[in-house]
Amino acid sequence: MPKLKTKSGAKKRFKITGTGKVLYAQRGKRHGMIKRTKKQIRNLRGTNVLFKTDGDNIIKYFLPNG
Repeated sequence: MPKLKTKSGAKKRFKITGTGKVLYAQRGKRHGMIKRTKKQIRNLRGTNVLFKTDGDNIIKYFLPNG
């Protein structure tokens, strides 16, 4: 069997915590901020944790060595 490669797009977008959860950056903060409310901008700060099943799929298919 050949070695499994990590998807280079996924390693830029996701991070795996020590407990095996997957962190991702909030979407919707690249452009068009003038039309968003201050509350929306505030709530989009930082990172979030993916749902368990989605995180498991990311680890299985995109970050097998992560």
